[in-house]
Amino acid sequence: MALQSLADVSWPDYARDLKLNLQNVLKQTELTDQQTWGTAVASAIASRCPQLTSVILAEAATKLAPEALSAAKAAAAIMGMNNIYYRFQHLSGNEKYSQIPARLRMQVIRSHGSDPVDFELWCTAVSAINGCGTCVASHENVLRGKGMTEETITAAIRIASVIHGAAAVLDAEAALA
Repeated sequence: MALQSLADVSWPDYARDLKLNLQNVLKQTELTDQQTWGTAVASAIASRCPQLTSVILAEAATKLAPEALSAAKAAAAIMGMNNIYYRFQHLSGNEKYSQIPARLRMQVIRSHGSDPVDFELWCTAVSAINGCGTCVASHENVLRGKGMTEETITAAIRIASVIHGAAAVLDAEAALA
């Protein structure tokens, strides 16, 4: 089991909570397996830690259909671009930027080949990691409009937060090694 390799890592004392949380957030009952593992994939890619990403991808490949795995990767990729663009619009405070067409290709949002609600959930998790309030609000609003509860959305954000924190620790410890 690929995930077991993370449990076997010698985590520093300061990150003991993250190690335990990582094991627990991937077992939340509010999410389906596809939602859980798609969120984990998108979050790991967005967190940019090669060690964590490779472990999550290996485990997710045993739990997700190829279309869902590809869609989770696509959510991380497209939101990596969109979060920068829309965060700039928001942070600039200049309304004129929001009136200029983005002219960025975003076809994958409609053609990812997986469950549209799950894709929105993965986009929300990545947007939370990347700190784009505009995208978080937009995707979260779509999710609630499609009937997803705040508890389910929160479960996905828990995964994103723990994976992001674990990625920081693993990168820091690798740099010290």
